Amino acid sequence: MHSYPNNARAWKAVIAGKYNGVNVEYPTTFQFGKDNKTEAFLAKNPLGQVPVLDTPEGAVWESNAIARHVARLNNNGHLYGRTTYEAAQIDQWIDFSASNIDLARDAWILPIIGVVPNDHFAQLATAKSKETLKKLLRVLNQHLLNNTFLVGERVTLADIVVGMSLYPLYVNVFDPQYRKDFANVNRWFQTLVNQPNFKAVLGEVKLCDKAKEAPPAAEGAHADKKGQEGKKKEQKPKEEKPKKEEKPKEEKPKKEEKPKKEEEEGEEDDEFKDKEPKAKNPLDSLPPSKFSLEEWKRMYSNNDTKTVANPWFWNNFDPAGYSIWKADYKYNSELTKLFMTCNMINGWIQRLDKLHKYAFASIVVHGQEPNPQYVSSIWVFRGNEVPKEMTDCDDYELYTWTRLDANDTKTKHMIEEYFAWEGDFDGKGKPSQGKNFK
Repeated sequence: MHSYPNNARAWKAVIAGKYNGVNVEYPTTFQFGKDNKTEAFLAKNPLGQVPVLDTPEGAVWESNAIARHVARLNNNGHLYGRTTYEAAQIDQWIDFSASNIDLARDAWILPIIGVVPNDHFAQLATAKSKETLKKLLRVLNQHLLNNTFLVGERVTLADIVVGMSLYPLYVNVFDPQYRKDFANVNRWFQTLVNQPNFKAVLGEVKLCDKAKEAPPAAEGAHADKKGQEGKKKEQKPKEEKPKKEEKPKEEKPKKEEKPKKEEEEGEEDDEFKDKEPKAKNPLDSLPPSKFSLEEWKRMYSNNDTKTVANPWFWNNFDPAGYSIWKADYKYNSELTKLFMTCNMINGWIQRLDKLHKYAFASIVVHGQEPNPQYVSSIWVFRGNEVPKEMTDCDDYELYTWTRLDANDTKTKHMIEEYFAWEGDFDGKGKPSQGKNFK
């Protein structure tokens, strides 16, 4: 297996091999940035990413795919469960890790190790990831309340994959204060890393005492208009005016206050209880529309876009109740790393949770490394303006917003290209990446 040393993603397969009696050779002499750029390596993985596993049949890449392959080579150790149902549960937790934990983890860890500059965007993504990870840990904590391991009564591939996804967090940023509410997850993690097959690969694992922090962004990094374009001017302290002598007020007997129920029973978690009733969203008060955004999302997700979904959209779209906008990123020349561009888009989407009910979007990325990438998107909003949920988001000012005319033939063709991720795109060709907001 080819990878740089001490890669927790590569360790998944090595640990799985220990349980399965399969020797996964993992040389520590691999030099990332050099060995992964050779023609021989790129023939195995054209993206130049690690880890990559050499097998008699050919190369396998993506860490979870490699771990699954090793686990299936010899299932006498039951790494993939004893039944098809257990196998499905194991896949469930592996996908849970890849789709949730890994994304939030990278947003927190990558700026610390210097892979991503610690600019305003990274700081927003880190703050969001800390809260996201708490929600994910609550899910794990509840499951592990009555379970020693994730599936069954012994270590499976689910434990190995999820454990290694959390490993960089436990040793770098999960300090005692952060992990104190997740006793079941902590017990499970420490049980894993002290198993002989884990220790043979990891050695002694020391949990984080103090969370590491990302270094400041280098000067010249793009700054957010609201927070970075200039320091606030120092305000002079106001001169205090001499207070007038006040006559003592007569003290009236205080009315006896009834103890509040919340004070008697204790405050609930802010995440699960709003202290004040939520204000009604103005978009909910708009006149009814024949166009159902939820039905459009189902149509888009379950049918061919060009032949079914796009025609349905134009047959049902209501320009009085909805509007279509194009958003173009203002600073494309700074987007030189594709994975950082994708992380930026994912962070933007994560910050728009409250908008899902009122919007749909197709976001595309044009261009490949080492050239800058170009990010643009088409948004369908309830109402005739960009909703407050979007304008309040810090990312809003990073884009140029243009309202589109749904009756213009050329504009309609462009919108269809964005929905299908296919077409000429004004000479830019097919996008290199696409993402939906649904």
